[in-house]
Amino acid sequence: MKDGFADFISLLKQKNDITEVIGSYIKLERRGYNYWACCPFHHEKTPSFSINAAEQFYHCFGCGTSGDVIAFVKNYENVDFSHAVEILAARVGLEVPAFDDQNREEVRRRKQLRDRLLLLTKDAARFYLANLYSGKAQAHLEYLERRKVLPSIMKKFGLGASLDYDSLPDYLRQKGYTAEEMEQSGVCVRSERGRLWDAQAGRLIIPIINNLDEVIAFGGRLLEKADRAKYKNTKDTILFDKRKNLYNINLVKRLHRAGGIPYLILVEGYMDVISLYQAGFENVVASMGTSLTKEQLRLCKRYSENIYISYDGDFAGQKANLRGLGLAEREGLKVKIVPLPDGPDPDDIIREQGAEGYRKLLDEAMPLMDFRMLAAKRKFDLNTTEGRREYVKEALSTIRESESEAEKEELLKRLSAETNLSLGALKSDLGSEQPSAAPVREPEERREDSSKDDKIAERFILAACLFQKPYAQNFPIEQLIFRDPTQEKIASYIAEECDSKGKPSPNGLFELGLDEGEVNSIFDLATGSELDGDHAEKYFRDCVFAVRRRNLSDQIEECRAAYEKAKSAEEKREYLELLGELTKKQKQQR
Repeated sequence: MKDGFADFISLLKQKNDITEVIGSYIKLERRGYNYWACCPFHHEKTPSFSINAAEQFYHCFGCGTSGDVIAFVKNYENVDFSHAVEILAARVGLEVPAFDDQNREEVRRRKQLRDRLLLLTKDAARFYLANLYSGKAQAHLEYLERRKVLPSIMKKFGLGASLDYDSLPDYLRQKGYTAEEMEQSGVCVRSERGRLWDAQAGRLIIPIINNLDEVIAFGGRLLEKADRAKYKNTKDTILFDKRKNLYNINLVKRLHRAGGIPYLILVEGYMDVISLYQAGFENVVASMGTSLTKEQLRLCKRYSENIYISYDGDFAGQKANLRGLGLAEREGLKVKIVPLPDGPDPDDIIREQGAEGYRKLLDEAMPLMDFRMLAAKRKFDLNTTEGRREYVKEALSTIRESESEAEKEELLKRLSAETNLSLGALKSDLGSEQPSAAPVREPEERREDSSKDDKIAERFILAACLFQKPYAQNFPIEQLIFRDPTQEKIASYIAEECDSKGKPSPNGLFELGLDEGEVNSIFDLATGSELDGDHAEKYFRDCVFAVRRRNLSDQIEECRAAYEKAKSAEEKREYLELLGELTKKQKQQR
């Protein structure tokens, strides 16, 4: 990062006080010198999210996340670093400079293009909306009436109508947009003969709005049965990546700000969202037909850790989607599956059974392991011997993955009742196919434990020096060697800051692009009580001693290896002398 841009970032953070910015998103409570709130990045009832107003950073003692004002906006708004900078700059009326001279024009051009395309998509959304109420979209209104969508809900979601192939591009030309801009936005496409037309021609239009309330794309729904796809999304563009967005996330964000969300309902399609929202289930988003992605799940997690997956009734047979649910658990989400009957989707349930019918299904939502058992059961005919055997084989494979012995016991009992097989036989089969344990390699394990201890010691030293604890002030941290690359960069940052400014600024770490897990661990330690108290100074000395001793051991090993590789007698003599000095130092430390 060039000095000019670094200076701008410093100015940007000075003008955007972290408590004011975060306070505009969530409710804060002042306690002493710090501010507290329920963490916006994970679900909790007791506030563990703390803002240090003096040092201008936040830290959550619940999930361990830390950051400065830019990191907060980046994570809360689900945008990249440059977009977060733009948001904060606009907030205080600053113009963002380019990152460096070489890409200054590219940065400016890309921002101008994005802003221009956002204006275009917004104008297109208004055009579609006007079409719906123009008196020319009777077929679209009749379709919505058949789906029992209320007028107020149509307006809430900004639904519109495409009437033909040509009127949208003609309208956009009159507004001053070029053919290239229409294609870049994804709202128009070219035919094989070069004709520019509406990409959603003739369809019911569903604007896709991101968490910044920007229209970034459109979904289109055919009104009648045809050979073409029933639903069609805007292609991926500079504004829209389906894998990173969720439909209705804009309204969910408002709901979250108004008072929190106990859980999110995740459905597949637009009409599922609209029907559920109209029935009173406003905490609903759609993955827009795509298999669940890591980016979508992390977006969900920002608003709630509890996710109810409510896909179509044939969902149980879709292996790819089942793998996506495993990803949800690995992302730290608490997942339950809403078991719909074969065939209907959530929209069908609402229209046929009403809100109470769907509420009952929500109450029957099951954990992922139970749903995987149900999915296996639906695949096979249990009235046949072959079907039962195949079901038992797949069910045992699923049960084997459980980490809870109690859960395994419960699932085995259920499997026994379903197949009329004895519990003893099923337990025997469950254990007989267990993967063989990997051979124990004690030396590696001991080295791994030692490495963990070293890392903990290094982390304590870094935290104490970063926050300038009395016993760590003026400590020559540059004399230590840190094995972990992130820790080594942090140590270099502290040393440079002490040389140039007299002391380091903790929130400056967030500008270095370091591993978030390690930075969060250091802030977790630093913002707790471990660095204070009578024991802390002695522990700091012990940590320094341990790291120095390990540094010497590493140097001795390197010196021995170099001695073995040395070819000339002179080289070998030099390494022997160095080895003697290092060994002497090592003995003096004991």
